[in-house]
Amino acid sequence: MVEYQTSPLDTIFHALGDPTRRRMLHALAGGERTISQLAEPFAISLAAASKHIKALEKAGLIRREVRGRTHLCRLEPGPLASAHEWLGFYQRFWTDRLDVLEQLLRDEDAQAVTPDSATPDKGDEK
Repeated sequence: MVEYQTSPLDTIFHALGDPTRRRMLHALAGGERTISQLAEPFAISLAAASKHIKALEKAGLIRREVRGRTHLCRLEPGPLASAHEWLGFYQRFWTDRLDVLEQLLRDEDAQAVTPDSATPDKGDEK
């Protein structure tokens, strides 16, 4: 039997791939929330909300603390830094590529306006 290891980055992007979980993270950026508070904006059961929270916990994006019967969740932003770093490579890649494209277009525009075309023809003078 082949066993596959999932990288932490895969787990983070899997967790971020769901819009419900992204909105939950956004809510947690404002401070601790209970599972009920996280589930409230959505038409989902507490069991469904708990499954989303487990995916976020598995990715290390949130930490859950049990106080009596209340489960409080809080944002753990550390793993987002590795995702940001990974995305930063592609941001730099596309910025560089777009800079090259911009220079090519500027060069093309500069070649289109030649010194000969900038002076009026003798027949065009009035």
